Amino acid sequence: MVLVNKAAPEFTAKAVVQKKIVENFRLSEFRGKKYVVLFFYPLDFTFVCPTELHAFQEKLDEFARRDVEVIGVSTDSWFSHLAWLNVSKKQGGIEGISYPLVSDFTKKIARDYDVLIEEDGVALRGLFLIDKNGIVQHQLVNNLPLGRSVEEVLRLVDALQFTEKHGEVCPANWQKGKKAMKPNEAGLKDFFVS
Repeated sequence: MVLVNKAAPEFTAKAVVQKKIVENFRLSEFRGKKYVVLFFYPLDFTFVCPTELHAFQEKLDEFARRDVEVIGVSTDSWFSHLAWLNVSKKQGGIEGISYPLVSDFTKKIARDYDVLIEEDGVALRGLFLIDKNGIVQHQLVNNLPLGRSVEEVLRLVDALQFTEKHGEVCPANWQKGKKAMKPNEAGLKDFFVS
């Protein structure tokens, strides 16, 4: 299911934030306040997953400067999240992760975002960029062995924010500070001329 240009499915679930359990963590808490990068990962205590979680943590300040809340979700329990947070990075753990980790123990959130592998009870590597109005602006879904590029997520946040601010569109491989274009034929011609 394509969620782009639709309201992000709302959820309320238990989450672990700063090694504390939050009973009623809601996506709607951020509506009107922040952009959200909501990403799903298959399971705690696995292999590609900690590399992604640490990669997001390493860029957390950059997301914060862009007014973006990063939220991870898996079908594990909140107890599993807590246990994994107490394992060092060198031992394959996620100690030091400070952004929220949502427990989708019922698998409803993964179903609502259409990233659940039903027969395995785990989520694909889905990623959703949600604007301040709660609308999905970008979605990417990878299969289990394919890790994501956090740099690309930051680039997409920059592109979305640039478009919102300037009304221009961002061409292929656009980077912050590079030329964009007016969304019309003259803008396209001008882009290719210079």
